[in-house]
Amino acid sequence: MELVILTDIVIIFAFATAVNYLFTKIRIPTIIGYLLTGIVVGPSVLGVIHSPNEIEFMAEIGIILLMFTIGLEFSLNHLIKIRNIVFFGGFIQLVFTAGVTALFARMYDMSWGSAVFIGFLTALSSTALVLKILQEKGELTSNYGRTVVGILIFQDIILIPLILLTPMLGGQTADIGAKLLGMGSKTLFIMALVYVGNRWIMPRVLHLIALTKNQELFLMSILLVCLAVALLTSEMGMSLAFGAFLGGLMISRSEYSQDAFSHLIPFKDTFTSFFFVSIGMLLDLNFFVENIVLVLATVLLVIAIKTLVAGGTGFILGHTFRGTIMVGLAMAQIGEFSFILAKTGQTYQILSDYYYQLFLAVTIASMAVSPFLIMIAKPAANLLLKLPIPEMLVKGIFPLQEIEVPVMQNHIVMIGKDSRSLNLSRMASRMKLPYVSIVFDPASARARQMKGEMVVYGDSMNEPILRKAFIETAEIVVISIGDAITALGVIEKVRSLNKHAYIMVRSKHVSDIEDLYEMGANQVIPEEFETAIELFERVLKKLLIPKGEIETAISVIRDDNYGIFREKEENNTFTLSDEIPDIEIVAFRAGDHHMFPGNSLKEIHLRKQYGLTVVAAKRGEKIYENPGSGFIFETEDVLYILGKPEKIAQLTQNGQG
Repeated sequence: MELVILTDIVIIFAFATAVNYLFTKIRIPTIIGYLLTGIVVGPSVLGVIHSPNEIEFMAEIGIILLMFTIGLEFSLNHLIKIRNIVFFGGFIQLVFTAGVTALFARMYDMSWGSAVFIGFLTALSSTALVLKILQEKGELTSNYGRTVVGILIFQDIILIPLILLTPMLGGQTADIGAKLLGMGSKTLFIMALVYVGNRWIMPRVLHLIALTKNQELFLMSILLVCLAVALLTSEMGMSLAFGAFLGGLMISRSEYSQDAFSHLIPFKDTFTSFFFVSIGMLLDLNFFVENIVLVLATVLLVIAIKTLVAGGTGFILGHTFRGTIMVGLAMAQIGEFSFILAKTGQTYQILSDYYYQLFLAVTIASMAVSPFLIMIAKPAANLLLKLPIPEMLVKGIFPLQEIEVPVMQNHIVMIGKDSRSLNLSRMASRMKLPYVSIVFDPASARARQMKGEMVVYGDSMNEPILRKAFIETAEIVVISIGDAITALGVIEKVRSLNKHAYIMVRSKHVSDIEDLYEMGANQVIPEEFETAIELFERVLKKLLIPKGEIETAISVIRDDNYGIFREKEENNTFTLSDEIPDIEIVAFRAGDHHMFPGNSLKEIHLRKQYGLTVVAAKRGEKIYENPGSGFIFETEDVLYILGKPEKIAQLTQNGQG
């Protein structure tokens, strides 16, 4: 029995592992590693892959799973909100990109039919590549992310009409009108099915399946929805990827969508890698080398055209100059669906073999540089903003209304647009705490301003934006961004303006803690570790462990894991936390413990019983520093108590008892 496909998989994994290990060390995106792996193992170099059709099939599964997870994250509500972007923005980008490219294609001595066809090929961007990067960066639902996703969705929808129009460009006549009408009817049917499934069917079905508590059954059900909807759209003449996206939208409304997402991540990442490997295998390296000047010149031309047109589309849709640059560079490559269209063009002899090879080389090269273009988009925009650019270009056609923030001191500044930052602002508002939010998403900022929130729109890396939120007089700064590189830059800016603010940072990974502390953060909360702690706390509660023991154990765990990152460089400033790192100061309401109200500090023996010290007490608006032994506590007094976390937890437990 010959296991050819298994041999090919082992070869691909071996090369991909080695290349990506090297690329990770030198901070090059892994997608480039997969493309390079495909080039090396493909027919142009080693030619060691013997089952390219099976690899392409696995690549197709990767695209299906990728688009399905995008649908899970994006939700039908998001799609409805961006319908203008999908149809208006997508149409503008397609028509203008195709038109401009066709004019340049005539310079390559092409006929008008071939030039227009090349224009359509160029207009399509890489859904798989761009959405994978946006998903990894957590920017799918950002302002520019919504625009990019909307235009890509339109490109996926328009692919079938473009295929139907291809015979006309090749000089053949066909009843295109009837075919387009039929395709429109099928599209309406599938969208109605998705809407009904999203609203009523899938939430109930998944709830019934979840009640069985069978994870295997749950995963099989999710995969069934994904593959079934993809197959249905394929049978109707649309792409598998678009169907998988719609399948994800069907489940996105369910409370189990995030659980489904987490189950599919390992499969998605593994199979998606085959897609990029299969793309790399298409490259004819000999053609690339022999025509390297022409290929590189064409790549630069394609990137320039697509950046200008896609960026211009973003500007028309209301983006600022920074958003315009980010949208343009995100869509500067030619996409995978262009391969399908190009094959159709070859069939009808619109593309010669020479131009088909040139198309492949330019497409793969543009996809290879795309991750770098997306990475430099924001720095490039910041650099260009230093030029004397007209204000209308900087703020966009529909600038966000500026709000006047009153002079503030000792307030909280919240930086971030995610749900955690939003929930924090709601809590602060409920507690009537003074705060300002900085949000880099005009849609989110506008919505929150309409509700009366104190929101400043702008990039928190921009010093004037920070000053507008009176960062220099803030007492606490909460940074909930997620991306470690961006968070480091914000911390540096904040710390340069305010040496005394207490900076709290949300981090995705424990590995980022040390860098964030070194940059100037006072407290870092890594999601992955805190989630584990919360799960552990629930386990202990289920085992009926006393609350005081649970709090003590968790305090010790946090200290053991975070303590190594709290070491600061020696300086001349004495801080208690540096000298005694295993203590903390907490606020404690006197009425929460029976021993405080009506008794004096001398009578309660707090230091003797618990080893704790009351360093201050707040009564109304008055602060009593270092209250004396005769100070009598009242129920509403807020006490500031210093001591070890486990002792404070013990005091809390005894008070509730």
